[in-house]
Amino acid sequence: MNIENKDLSISELIEKYTDMVYRIAFSRTQNVYDAQDITQDVFLKYIKYTQAGNVFREEEHRKAWLLKVAVNTGNTFVKTAWARHRASLTEVGEMAQSMEEKSEVYYAVMELPEKYRIPIHLFYFEELSIKEIAGILKMSETAVKSRLHRAREMLKDKLKEADYEF
Repeated sequence: MNIENKDLSISELIEKYTDMVYRIAFSRTQNVYDAQDITQDVFLKYIKYTQAGNVFREEEHRKAWLLKVAVNTGNTFVKTAWARHRASLTEVGEMAQSMEEKSEVYYAVMELPEKYRIPIHLFYFEELSIKEIAGILKMSETAVKSRLHRAREMLKDKLKEADYEF
């Protein structure tokens, strides 16, 4: 086991990965409050997981685990009756204010259908490989490549409509 992993306290872990987990949750829910709840759930799951004696071999393994749990927790949340049967409490502009990325590209990404938005987010914002994304989303690498290609085409069209300069 890497000493760096052993010495990483819960507060250091939360400080290091909160933004990443929150961005995934927000990308999934497009709601600040739901994303905050999911982020808390992910870190609670991490605490339970490590208290059960589970360890991470390396920092990349820990990061991948957190991303996968964030995606799965977000998926579970949006499938609940509560999430399906309520209106969003916040406008898209207000939600995006809490995010660091405020460019036209970011807004265009957030308008993509979810099945394209999540792979794009993982690939460009979290800088994961196609193989890592496939593992997290439980898809084939070919399916991930296909969704990334389609999402890029959709983004190109959206950004051309907005007269975005490439």
